[in-house]
Amino acid sequence: MSGSRPLALVTGGMRRLGAAIAARLAGAGYDLALSSHIDGAPEPHLQDALGSSGAEWQGFVADLAEPIAPGQLMENVVAHFGRVPDLLVNNAAMFGQDDWTNMDAETLDAHCRLNMFAPLLLSQALVKAATAQVAIVHIADQRIENPPPDQLSYTLSKQALAASVRTMATSFGAKARVNAVAPGLVIVTDDYADGQAERLAHMMPLGALPDPAGIADAVLYLASAQHVTGQTLFVDGGAHLKSFSRDFVHL
Repeated sequence: MSGSRPLALVTGGMRRLGAAIAARLAGAGYDLALSSHIDGAPEPHLQDALGSSGAEWQGFVADLAEPIAPGQLMENVVAHFGRVPDLLVNNAAMFGQDDWTNMDAETLDAHCRLNMFAPLLLSQALVKAATAQVAIVHIADQRIENPPPDQLSYTLSKQALAASVRTMATSFGAKARVNAVAPGLVIVTDDYADGQAERLAHMMPLGALPDPAGIADAVLYLASAQHVTGQTLFVDGGAHLKSFSRDFVHL
């Protein structure tokens, strides 16, 4: 079956939102290279999707915050599958809790390494290796439009990544279509109180929070939208249309 399906590389693709994206792509006919910063098996629902779809897949361990790791990951994926990915989904990210009072060079560097530098270096490596047009989809964040004061280093790194979409789309030209999906609050963690997600949903213009399936559908659309480049698609229940005084977890 190798080579009969398009190949996608999804960073952070074993768990959480990355797993939902990978499962959607597998069902749409993609083979999958899934990277993670730690070794381990995909989440059960992703394993089921990989099995039922007949997708060829392989996991790769990579600490993408290391400067040489993005290039090495691309080389390893190409060597394993014997072909260059048709699609790159830059989903891996870190999320810190600093604000302007404790932001420093270390927090900025750590977030920018993983949230901005790694996606750009992976994109560069992909386009250099490709002989035909490829698709690149970054996972941004709805906060790039109306940023709260919390998680400052994270926010700045995602704003930089979002700003790069138009620049890299112009730079790559016909070699690569570069787009982004900007999710809202998709996965509620244990940091949220009982009933808080429902309250937050009512604060959204659409009266609902997005779910992982909606983000995955947007990624799939951008992966196949042959005449779309340089765009950021917000999938957030309309959250980017409003300005919130704090990050959602504090509301």
